[in-house]
Amino acid sequence: MMLPIYMDNNSTTRVDPEVFKAMKPWFLEKFGNASSKDHSFGWEADSAVEYARKQIGFLINAESSEIIFTSGATESINIAHWGIAECYSNKGKRIITSAIEHSAVIDSLQALEKKGFEVIYLNVNSEGFIDLNQLKGLINDNTLLVSIMTANNEIGIINDIEAIGNICKKKNVFFHTDATQAIGKIPFDLKVLNADLVSFSGHKFYAPKGIGALYINKNKKIKLSPRSYGGGQEHGLRPGTLNVPGIAGIGKAAEICNTRMQDEFIKIKELRNKLFKGITDKIEDVKINGSMNERLPGNLNLCFRYVKAENIIMEIRDIAVSTGAACTSASLKPNHVLKAIGLTGDEIKSSIRFGLGRYNTEEEVDYVITRIVETVHKLRSCSSEYIVNHKISLN
Repeated sequence: MMLPIYMDNNSTTRVDPEVFKAMKPWFLEKFGNASSKDHSFGWEADSAVEYARKQIGFLINAESSEIIFTSGATESINIAHWGIAECYSNKGKRIITSAIEHSAVIDSLQALEKKGFEVIYLNVNSEGFIDLNQLKGLINDNTLLVSIMTANNEIGIINDIEAIGNICKKKNVFFHTDATQAIGKIPFDLKVLNADLVSFSGHKFYAPKGIGALYINKNKKIKLSPRSYGGGQEHGLRPGTLNVPGIAGIGKAAEICNTRMQDEFIKIKELRNKLFKGITDKIEDVKINGSMNERLPGNLNLCFRYVKAENIIMEIRDIAVSTGAACTSASLKPNHVLKAIGLTGDEIKSSIRFGLGRYNTEEEVDYVITRIVETVHKLRSCSSEYIVNHKISLN
């Protein structure tokens, strides 16, 4: 076992060696521009791009023509939101989302609010789920778009996207889902889910950073206005020279996930459950944030009452965990997801997210259990709140 141990796979994942191997030739040997139509270098690059579309299509049960490549989920989300809003504003100005979406969704929609759109943020219950009946009731003739994430990046809960998609289909409104945390980790079948637009990033499933995709349902014949302008690549929605090495990487990562997902799901879930049991058997007053049933296999978000998460993290420098999303880790604001599910300020400050993935081992889990248990006990022994609440004598 090597230290430090990485358990922040909800933030990003290591590039799979097979993915790196698939990318390498497109840096050094086959370096052509995929838009160059006059020679073999360009033809090879274009062929690699189209093959990657097929690899992704196989993973999510979509046509290759329904996939456009972007720099990542944030760009995909913005193209989806703004593309629909600008093309179909005559259809309606109401957009419905949830209170626990990723900041990429929330910030994009807040910007649309400033342009005159009405954005409704659905509350969630203590486990993080929206009320489907409330969603139905809020969709009116002025509703343009529903944007609900497939799986939450903080607490790992998995939404009933099939049910949400069916509601939107019956109500004739566009449905976008941010599937960044779901793709490659859980089954995702677009012939079942009725999603019109799906955004995701490669670096969440062992592809490199800086490459993502947007699925656009061709059966709906959706038109999207572009967010940028240039050479017309990717149907004019994401113009610019294509990142061929990154695209080859995300394609290979999708292919690997397609063959390994079922076995990995079982393995990672077993490791997560072992971590949960090992911690909760030896430490009292530990609370699970979110649903333990409808949850990503590798996500575990725990509240260690009476100690601050930042103090735990400072003590376990040999283990990489986090207090939440990497893109908001520098923010001084309380975690909006944990706040939305009803945690108090103190509980939010005491919560840690563990993210297990493909390369974690049972030996690592055993080590993390030991380190967390000894660290929490040590910190609680100095916590006046813990001592008072448990009536511990200092004599």
